[in-house]
Amino acid sequence: MSEYAVDVIIPVHAATRPVERAVASVLDGTSARVRVLVVAHNTEVAGIRSALGRFAEHPAVEVLELQDGIPSPAGPRNLGIERATAPYFAFLDSDDTLRSGALDSWLTLAADAEADAVLARIEHGAEGVADPLPPTRPGRTRDLDAVKDRLVYRSAPLGLLSRTRLGALRFTPGLRSGEDLELTARICFSGASIAYDRGGPAYLVGDDAADRVTAERRSLEDDFAFLDAIAGSDWFERLTRRERRVLGVKVLRLHFFDAVLARLHDDGSPNGGGLAHHVTDLRDLVDRVERMAPGSLALLSRRDRSAIDAATAPDADADRVMALLEARWLGGLDAILTRNPLLSLHRQGPRRTMRDMVA
Repeated sequence: MSEYAVDVIIPVHAATRPVERAVASVLDGTSARVRVLVVAHNTEVAGIRSALGRFAEHPAVEVLELQDGIPSPAGPRNLGIERATAPYFAFLDSDDTLRSGALDSWLTLAADAEADAVLARIEHGAEGVADPLPPTRPGRTRDLDAVKDRLVYRSAPLGLLSRTRLGALRFTPGLRSGEDLELTARICFSGASIAYDRGGPAYLVGDDAADRVTAERRSLEDDFAFLDAIAGSDWFERLTRRERRVLGVKVLRLHFFDAVLARLHDDGSPNGGGLAHHVTDLRDLVDRVERMAPGSLALLSRRDRSAIDAATAPDADADRVMALLEARWLGGLDAILTRNPLLSLHRQGPRRTMRDMVA
């Protein structure tokens, strides 16, 4: 049996990352016994040890090395899972931190709710802006449901995970982006008991990193390679239409529009060429999501549908598409009604989802 309650896995790909700050937030802010597994990924271990500062020789810090030549966070995270021995494990990016007491709060909730996973409350930046995802049922903290609580809107497995129940899962290897999406969705639909520490100390996403490993320009195919992993999985084959639809709606609402925004005014590089260069691929992507999760498009707001139509039109105009993307958040009837008015109050429709995002 491990002497630690939690193993916290921190991948690091450069000695310039504030890894000492990340480790300090774990060890200085936690009462429970915790170990930190720092994974030096495609970088020299000596440099990472130096960056650890006062924690370089700490007995609760172990530095692992992974030289795989792949610029994907999947490898070091999977190595961390393999080396974990504590009953629970958690992930922390090297430029992020935990608010004091976060791990203790997650452990308490896991024990009280008999949960296999505890979702962290997330804040962004120095001002601690609250992340509204996932848009769960108002006030819900335990026994969350993948569909009713729209758990797939939480794209990264941030929080506490049971090694016994979920330790066999792995991030999709080799992906430059979205390596966590298949794993996170699998957890949501696994039948595991999931709780949400919605009132506890938060996981704080840093805003001072200029070189995140997944921040470079990618092709649309690379951006959505996670769909191959999902579509080819045994768990996805077993999902009902209702379960597939919550996933499809989420991919369109979040990932599709992010992809459009990233390509509105690109520079003509091999994966660039302006929005018109990507119209066919974007249209094919929408069709693919609809095939995987029939009925997803029908649950989007009128405004979202207009933005999709404009972005996939043969004469797509970047300025018009940008205006429609900005209008998605302006409110009004078109933001909460679907094209078929009878679907406007569907659980995955715009009105109820937006309500629960601010509840």
